[in-house]
Amino acid sequence: MLLLQNLSNALILACTYILMAAGLTMVYGVLKVLHIAHASVYTVGAFVGVLVFSWLGNFWLALAIAMLVSGIFGVLIYRSTYFYLLNAPRTVPLIASVGMFVMFTDLLQKPFLMGAYQRAFPAGGAGLSAIKTALFSFTAKQVLILLVTLILLVLVYIILTRTKLGLSWQAASMDREMASAVGINLNRSIAANFFLGSALAGAAGVLVGVYNNSVFATMGDLPSYKAFIIIVLGGMGSLPGAILASLILAIVENFLVASVGYVLPRDSIAFLVLILMLMFRPNGLLGRE
Repeated sequence: MLLLQNLSNALILACTYILMAAGLTMVYGVLKVLHIAHASVYTVGAFVGVLVFSWLGNFWLALAIAMLVSGIFGVLIYRSTYFYLLNAPRTVPLIASVGMFVMFTDLLQKPFLMGAYQRAFPAGGAGLSAIKTALFSFTAKQVLILLVTLILLVLVYIILTRTKLGLSWQAASMDREMASAVGINLNRSIAANFFLGSALAGAAGVLVGVYNNSVFATMGDLPSYKAFIIIVLGGMGSLPGAILASLILAIVENFLVASVGYVLPRDSIAFLVLILMLMFRPNGLLGRE
């Protein structure tokens, strides 16, 4: 029973990792840029979600609006910065991304935005019921996270494999110049990529805010490096790899804490896993050799 319950808890943790890392992986796949400012989009999504929920009291509407605003925010980041750095050495947009992340985090801490205090996000399970069996159980909040993640992953899969937009992303990830030569509108395709990836990050921010009943300006600090570790573990630019790495990392974290205890800070475990991966499989789980 304890084994299955730990696996259940790891699955929920992995869901939040997947939504955060998926967008970062999608952006890297097309631009080959580590979009560190993606973590700010995550925080903005949580902030918009808690504001809309406090005004309207409807979680699903708050989630939809948070994803929309996060998507638009991501497109604005691309259009105002990365668009002008597409042909620059990859270290240039990376430095710009780090600078944007620091700037946005500082702005969000201003009193006229989120301020220095935490905000409660008392959405509960959004009307969903808990699942209890003899072997494992999910709280209503965990059911909510699992349901939303599954819906969004199915949506992403359909877009990637069944639409011209998804095919344009795949072509651009292989060779942007060739994709442009065969008639793909790269600017529109990359903007759409940023929109979807940022919307996923916004959804992750909302779900984590609800799960912890807390939203604050610096909540993106931890995901900023955790998502980076996940995409390295999975293989740079591989969405299936990011999903697999999220599951493995969540399971390792849960079982080490459950079996050994808090010998090390929980979040440091991700770095240990990363070091081992770089030593024995530097290309990641599903990375290209």
